[in-house]
Amino acid sequence: MSEQAPDDQRPPIAAAVVIQDGAVLLVRRRVKEGSLSWQFPAGEVESGELPESAAAREANEETGITVTNGKKLGERVHPNTGRKMVYIAFDSAKGEASVVDDEELDSLAWVKHSELKEYVPYPFFGPVQDHLDAALLSS
Repeated sequence: MSEQAPDDQRPPIAAAVVIQDGAVLLVRRRVKEGSLSWQFPAGEVESGELPESAAAREANEETGITVTNGKKLGERVHPNTGRKMVYIAFDSAKGEASVVDDEELDSLAWVKHSELKEYVPYPFFGPVQDHLDAALLSS
């Protein structure tokens, strides 16, 4: 059996923060224990890939939407997973979002600012929260 690399040697995770029509796209993941968790479409950055491209690819692979012109919001080591996270903002999406990767995802939702705490009860990473506040409260 092969061992996994330590978290600091594993590729970063790129998260797509997609906003459209005054709502942000969240997906509900299936995780090993069978519990479900709402988060942004996300996945590992592949070798030679930019985080912006990885976030766009993951959004497409998981939900079928096409996003372009990503802007990096920030990065951190995630306090729960220990993985390096890179957050990429996209302000529009082409296509109808649906659960494409049904092995990894249970469902998805376009969430208004007033509903965020119902889906994600803990605080977002500061730059992400600032972006959500600015983009969702102005619409």
